[in-house]
Parts: sequence; C-alpha cells; structure tokens
Amino acid sequence: MEKKVQQYYRLKQKQKEVEKELAELRQDIMTYVSGQGINETEIGSYKVKLVTQNRKEYDDHKLYATLSDPEVWRMLSKSDPAKVASLTKLNVISEDKIMHTYSLKTVTMLQVDKK
Repeated sequence: MEKKVQQYYRLKQKQKEVEKELAELRQDIMTYVSGQGINETEIGSYKVKLVTQNRKEYDDHKLYATLSDPEVWRMLSKSDPAKVASLTKLNVISEDKIMHTYSLKTVTMLQVDKK
C-alpha cells in the first residue's frame, strides 16, 4: 500500500507540473492569436481557435432575496450557475425575475484541434 501511496503522490506532483505548463502554454498561444487580431488560425498541422463565452456570476444575497420560496432556495443551497440554469430551463425560476441577481463575465477559452 505504501508504494501505491508513493505513486499517487508522485503522480499528483506531475499533474501539478503539467497543469502549470499547460496554463503557461495556453496563455502564450492566446496572447499570440489575439495579438494577430484574429480568433481562429492554423499553425502547422493544428487549428487554433479562441472561443468567447459569457458566464453568469450570481450575487447570493440578491438571488436569495429574489427567490422568496424557501423550497427553491433549498434546491440551490448556494448560487450554483448550473443549478440556477437548470431551474430556469424547467420554468421553476423565471429568467426575468433573476436578471438583476447576476453579472456577466466574459471568458475566453482556447481550442486546439489536429487538422
């Protein structure tokens, strides 16, 4: 069991190193592509694309005040954007009712595919 724990620890350390390297590469690639004034390009045999998404960041206090039904709030327990989106799609919560409870955050994601 000690060997398994030791291997797990080593792999977790490698994972941290790989994630750090990925973050640096992602930032370099995104800087390069956006510096060209484009969102999509081909580099060698790879297709590189920057995808912009808007994410909702909810204010817990405003959302709680807006959702007067305690049963609905219990389903959320905290403002999890995925849960709020699900309840909105199911028409448990009206989008119009909660519009003032969140702000939109623009996030750019990197996609790299082999041609």
